Amino acid sequence: MAYTPLVIREVRIHPLRVRLPKAQKTSQALWEALEIVVVEVETSDGIVGIGEALARSGAAGYARFITDALVPRLIGQDAQDRRRLWKLMRSTLTGRPGGQIVEAIAAIDIALWDIAGKAAGVPVHKLLGGMGRERVRAYASSINWLDDATVEAEVAHVLKLGFREIKVKLGRDVPEAIERARLVRRLAPDALLGVDANWAYDLPEALQVGRALADLGYDFFEEPIVPQDREGYRQLARHLPIRVAAGESDFVAGEALDSLSDRSLGMIQPDVTRSGGITETWRIAELAAAHHVAYAPHVGWSGGICVAASLHLAAAAESFRTFECMVFDNPLRTALCQPLVGDSTQLEDGQVLVPQSPGLGVSLDQQILRSHLIA
Repeated sequence: MAYTPLVIREVRIHPLRVRLPKAQKTSQALWEALEIVVVEVETSDGIVGIGEALARSGAAGYARFITDALVPRLIGQDAQDRRRLWKLMRSTLTGRPGGQIVEAIAAIDIALWDIAGKAAGVPVHKLLGGMGRERVRAYASSINWLDDATVEAEVAHVLKLGFREIKVKLGRDVPEAIERARLVRRLAPDALLGVDANWAYDLPEALQVGRALADLGYDFFEEPIVPQDREGYRQLARHLPIRVAAGESDFVAGEALDSLSDRSLGMIQPDVTRSGGITETWRIAELAAAHHVAYAPHVGWSGGICVAASLHLAAAAESFRTFECMVFDNPLRTALCQPLVGDSTQLEDGQVLVPQSPGLGVSLDQQILRSHLIA
């Protein structure tokens, strides 16, 4: 039987904003609201794929960019030509790849993979080759950089949920950060612990904190310094007896390759809604496997489509280590898609289930979508 193209006939773009029930604090900022862009790509035979772009602020601007720059290049194209369409969208702007264009491409690309899975009748992780995983290990993310009483309550909460792995946010002051790490270790003596510093430190400070974390038995130290300081990461890897993690700030595989080839990272954490969607994130995951570096998808403050796509990547990646399971209330993650996947309330034996339905295995709740639209 001859192949029949899945012709793209319409792309619908939805910039969304949600005010968080509880603000989230990192070393860089206090986040009271979040934004994302959701797209629906429909083919001529009625298959609809959904995707998401990371756009923590300015989502309406992203939506305008997708509408004006990307959609005209997509209408009438075969949705199955994902690599060709990725390059076609990338050619919209010259210069090094990164920023808004790659995040915008991510939304379209994820939707194209959703279409492909639905057309083939298989989940995305099977399209990627599959490792036979039906569940993946998960860590609680994250314990806020707030007062000790709040931290004690948050640690107790995630332990009650059944988490065996926990990530802790640390802030700028080195002595205070080390004391916070000690506190969490006392509260969770048997848990596998990691730290996310969100670039809080310079190199000497990061070395000081990292050595303390190693002494406390922490497993990884995420983004201790600014992501562009490649030599700094090499120094950290050389001098710290703890796994250094980063990658959520990388946009394309070429950026990730620098940190993989010199082994400056022990765990790489690309975000599928930033790093060009499933197509480009899969390249990063494959490079990680080729360099024997652990892969742990970043979810962060994204929506439910990101969670689903990240679960499929986790299920298929050879060097997958652990999945970021967010534990704070975010309606864009918990209510936007049905069924609910990858949620902290669904933890079983320290793991979460991987969607098994065709495509991403989730669909949009149109009422929730409308209620969070940016006018």
